Amino acid sequence: MTIPAFLFGVVVATLEGAVFHLWRGGDNRRLVIFLLLGQVGFWGGHFAALYFGWTFADLGVLHLGFAVLGAAGVLFLSDFIGRLEIFRAPEEQE
Repeated sequence: MTIPAFLFGVVVATLEGAVFHLWRGGDNRRLVIFLLLGQVGFWGGHFAALYFGWTFADLGVLHLGFAVLGAAGVLFLSDFIGRLEIFRAPEEQE
């Protein structure tokens, strides 16, 4: 992987996490979590597509389509898990 492809991937994953935070809201802690999970999901999707040989919206050496889908999947799953009542502290429950 080239350095420009890696940097482009970091920018796209960060942007996806930031846009998700704008949509779902929250404090600064959730912003950092969404940014990190966006990176994890993005690179997980990229390497899964690389491993299995899947091609969808590739951009050079970057498997952009599956990387974006991986980041979206991780972000939606983490937001769903984070909103479950069993994981909330007693003072946060209404």
